[in-house]
Amino acid sequence: MTMTFQQTGTIESLARKIGIMGGTFDPIHFGHLVTAEAALASFDLEQVIFVPSGKPPHKKDYPVTEAEARYLMTIMAVATNARFRVSRMEIDRPGYSYAIDTVKGFRELFGPQTELYFITGADAILEILTWKNVEKLLGLCHFIAATRPGFDLHALDQVLDKLPALKGRLHFLEVPALAISSSDIRKRVAEGRPIKYLLPETVEHYIYKTGLYQDRKQNEEER
Repeated sequence: MTMTFQQTGTIESLARKIGIMGGTFDPIHFGHLVTAEAALASFDLEQVIFVPSGKPPHKKDYPVTEAEARYLMTIMAVATNARFRVSRMEIDRPGYSYAIDTVKGFRELFGPQTELYFITGADAILEILTWKNVEKLLGLCHFIAATRPGFDLHALDQVLDKLPALKGRLHFLEVPALAISSSDIRKRVAEGRPIKYLLPETVEHYIYKTGLYQDRKQNEEER
């Protein structure tokens, strides 16, 4: 399997714990970065690999920025953190980007001795029953569910009842910066409102230089 990473350094094939953070990153913002850094510290991860989605299956009905632009913004955002990496796995893989295929790819890359932690939002976990081959996915990785302060964990009870194998694989992480959202940033750009301090300055400059989001209608749902 060919893997491309755009951070300096080598992949530690014997790494004990690796975080995988998938997402559209349209655009990436400080909420994503704070979540990844908190996961590093809270779960003793050796690195977090950001995986921009190539063709997200859950956003078929909404416009998504071209993959190379989202990938480049992710590279810019993580460049100063030696423990953050970026993978093109989903961008270079044809078809829809499913978590099961991505995790299987990293399992093949790192081997069975490495624990994989899939980092996502608690809201996404509420939809996990709709994910492709979710029961097989649970056997390949742990899940770190990032929550906003005050998130009602009881909302997950129904999911856990239907998917009891998730209970031993699910870990929670409270992240205050999750109040920032990509959809709000896109809306702010379209309306001419400031986005400074919501995302890295390099990403902010890229958005304005390329004109991203300025002509997009903002009646889309959170994505």
